[in-house]
Amino acid sequence: MTDSSLVLVANAGDSSISVFRLVAGALERVFVAEGLTGTGTFAVDAKRDLVYAGVKGGAEDEPAGIVTLALDRASGDLTPRSRLDLPDGSISYVALTRDGTALLAASYGGDYGLVAPVTDGVVGEPTARVSFSKLHSVLASDDGRFVYFVSLGDDLVAAYALGEDLSLTAVGDGTVAAPAGSGPRHLVFSASGDAVYVMTEYSGEVLHYARDIETGALELRSAASAVDASAGLVFGEIGGDPVANHAVWGADIHRGADGSVLWTSERSTSTLSAVAVAGDGTVSAPREFVPTEPQPRGFALSPDGSLLVAAGERSQTVTLYAVDGTRLQQLQQVETGAGANWVRFV
Repeated sequence: MTDSSLVLVANAGDSSISVFRLVAGALERVFVAEGLTGTGTFAVDAKRDLVYAGVKGGAEDEPAGIVTLALDRASGDLTPRSRLDLPDGSISYVALTRDGTALLAASYGGDYGLVAPVTDGVVGEPTARVSFSKLHSVLASDDGRFVYFVSLGDDLVAAYALGEDLSLTAVGDGTVAAPAGSGPRHLVFSASGDAVYVMTEYSGEVLHYARDIETGALELRSAASAVDASAGLVFGEIGGDPVANHAVWGADIHRGADGSVLWTSERSTSTLSAVAVAGDGTVSAPREFVPTEPQPRGFALSPDGSLLVAAGERSQTVTLYAVDGTRLQQLQQVETGAGANWVRFV
């Protein structure tokens, strides 16, 4: 990683995105893009310096949508360029594929997922759409051939082949199950693409699915708890109050630099932990848990895996850590906005 890069943080409570410059191991906030109603997800096209932010509906004449912003790397400024309205509900996760020419989105509140073309930063009308309960995330394989939607409400991962025309065709039976009531939430691929790992919200597990690179098919192979057993958390449930019930509340997952660990976050205990990944892809539980920002919904690692930035939904700061294997060393805590919940390095 270079000695100067950018970190973007979505602040849902402030309807803003903070832009930080990372220089010599420290973060400095250089710009705040405001007026992005309830934004809690975005994707970055680093090649074209474009950011695609999901926004919630506001007033009666303001539906949910995806706003395209141009990023000025020199100043950190984010400038709105275009917008796609989404009258069926706001999205919880947005991602890019096909070298930034296609956008993927998952809507938790609207129970739908979509694929849409992108031309010069303008998101076009969706070319394909899927429907599952409480869709929470979506990613494409690195080669852009397959797309995976994660449904928290239906406890499944839906697998599709992505056509040249950006159509979706189910892989095999179309879905692969997660444990009942586990609430699969966010996903990440192994570096080689032969595995998909899913963090669950209600059981707090990392699920390991072996992936056939040629067919795109998934098979559940192993699972490991990513929750501190000493915390005494109970199993979570849809519609339950995880705070009042002292329940498991799993959130985000990202792959470590060498693929030997998967970093995860849990919101009831406000901790980060490293799930070990064996040579055959199987996972095992963390040995230690690192206290972090209150209610850490989102975090991210630098491209080389040496740094981690964590945000908290009940915090107005983010924390910068140095990563050493399965350990984190706090370097800095810096102000952001209210309800910080999404982080990406640029």
